[in-house]
Amino acid sequence: MSASDDPLARERAHLTDSRAALRAMREDAEALDIKDVTANWVNAAVLQAQIEERIKALADLSHTPLFFGRLDYLHTTQEGQRFYIGRRHVHDAQGDPMVIDWRAPVSQPFYRASKKDPQDVGLRRRFGYTGGELTAYEDEHLSDPDELERTSRLLQAEIERPRVGPMRDIVATIQPEQDEIVRSGLAGSVCVQGGPGTGKTAVGLHRVAYLLYAHRERLARTGTLVIGPNRSFLHYIEQVLPALGELEVRQATVDDLVAHVEVRGTDEAATAVVKGDARMAEVLRRAVRSHVTLPTEPLMVVRGSRRWRVPAYELEQIVRELLDRDIRYGAAHDALPQRVAHAVLVRMEQAGEAPDDRVQDAVARNAAVKAFVKAVWPAVDPAKLVLRLLSDPVFLAEHAEGVLSADEQKLLLWTKPARSVKSAKWSAADAVLIDEAKDLVERTHSLGHVVLDEAQDLSPMQYRAVGRRCSTGSATILGDLAQGTTPWATESWAQALGHLGKPEAVVEELTAGFRVPREVIAYASRLLPHMSPGLAAVESVRENPGSLEIRRFGPDELDAAVVAACVESLGHEGSIGLIAADARIAPLAEALTAAGLAYLAPGEETTAESRLTLVPASLAKGLEYDYVVLDDPAAVVDGEPDERTGLRRLYVALTRAVSGLTVLHSSALPSQLAED
Repeated sequence: MSASDDPLARERAHLTDSRAALRAMREDAEALDIKDVTANWVNAAVLQAQIEERIKALADLSHTPLFFGRLDYLHTTQEGQRFYIGRRHVHDAQGDPMVIDWRAPVSQPFYRASKKDPQDVGLRRRFGYTGGELTAYEDEHLSDPDELERTSRLLQAEIERPRVGPMRDIVATIQPEQDEIVRSGLAGSVCVQGGPGTGKTAVGLHRVAYLLYAHRERLARTGTLVIGPNRSFLHYIEQVLPALGELEVRQATVDDLVAHVEVRGTDEAATAVVKGDARMAEVLRRAVRSHVTLPTEPLMVVRGSRRWRVPAYELEQIVRELLDRDIRYGAAHDALPQRVAHAVLVRMEQAGEAPDDRVQDAVARNAAVKAFVKAVWPAVDPAKLVLRLLSDPVFLAEHAEGVLSADEQKLLLWTKPARSVKSAKWSAADAVLIDEAKDLVERTHSLGHVVLDEAQDLSPMQYRAVGRRCSTGSATILGDLAQGTTPWATESWAQALGHLGKPEAVVEELTAGFRVPREVIAYASRLLPHMSPGLAAVESVRENPGSLEIRRFGPDELDAAVVAACVESLGHEGSIGLIAADARIAPLAEALTAAGLAYLAPGEETTAESRLTLVPASLAKGLEYDYVVLDDPAAVVDGEPDERTGLRRLYVALTRAVSGLTVLHSSALPSQLAED
């Protein structure tokens, strides 16, 4: 068969030509000469930076397919047109498209078209790859009534492909319900409730990529941010957006956002719950405003040979007006000298003078006016304010009256007050309080769009801190109420969205699981009625018989059995996660080392040579492995301060596996895992 008669050969030729075209696009960018088109060095630097970003974005990632699908349209909208759908736009020397960006409107039917609604698509072709080589294709004739609708074999294979290295994009496997969320508009905020394996994290990241495609200029001005629960998680997801051609999205944890002081201390759970309570915002607001003192004496301003007197009642009126406007404390502090100066200018005009703006500015800088502002509306240091609240029981009681109980106030107070901001052993919750106080003094900069992942674990005050970063923009909130493992984990998305300042956000629920095998998710879902009653269980679309094994051993046999299970799992292709209660990590690390098994810590990138990761249960959330060995579920539950949190931590650990889960235990399994 000649190449012209072999469809696979033709598609491979198109891939080769497309890669050559992409290489030519990159070479064109590298050859750009800007010497004659820039007026000055500033413009030249900006343009050069833009060109360098363009060159980076045109990199050909050899291990990822340049295109993964094809659409052949019928006649209504794109008559006889054929489009290859891929991660980025590629055009030939004449400017004709060879690959269409998956985010373009013409690509949407690749994800949404069906037999019932073909959307003018005659044929949808999916491609299979091994490494970077195109090895297979599969066709769906959407307009053929005689062809039965079936699950795509290549789609299923792509979903189940072994995972080594960081998280992959799901651009080739986006499902219709996921695509609706990905392509929802920039103006609205979206909250995605999704159980394990529903793809909520990937949906959130692809939504950022889509919004940057559809609203690039606006978001280039206002900025985007992805917030994750910890550094291990961010490292795991960091390659998804670059694989989609987006290089400029900042990633951070909530702790990064509020890092105004060095965190060196920890709180007891009960104390952290009070510090994270939304009522603390009112305590802080009162404490900030308490620095304002209503004037009782007139102000005398001397200019040259003239003296201008502003009576106390007028000064009080100016201060009260600023208080009533409820603007930021710092903005009011800056406005007060101008208001006082204006009152002086009124008197000058009444005396026949004709002062202008320069005179008003000079009066505002007058020593007497400065002294008045310092006495009446002094500057506030947010960290010093929080330090005083946590150290001074009288100051705290004054501003927490009617808001916090006496017992709650006792929980907040340090047993040994710090002498200064620098010497204080601040906790993570304290840093959030300082961030709130800082915003009361000076408005926090707002971004255009923020993605918040694993949102169910945030406290109300942490939600407020995130909400400040998108107060004039929109947000994508991702999480699973069943995986809330902090003492302050949110009870409902309505509450969380209220604290975030996005009560109008649309809540979407993803219930179809594409990652965790049906047998595994069904086993883990036995915990749901005991820890999150009313929450729908994930319905996995993946059949994988034999994917779950539960083995019991004697206490003296468990460590050796865990090592043996890891060796057995390493016989399979893909990544292996050994998940255990935090207290069990040290003895298991010793057992692995003694057996000569190298292992990684969470966040370290798996490779073909190093595929085993030892994962404390507290860091397992959001991560995934082809095969998981779970050590002693009862120890995972017992490692948490209460049973509900323990069961939720166990639920997370049970649902990290993509292909197989082996549970090993010596003590009895938690009763909630027993058959109904």
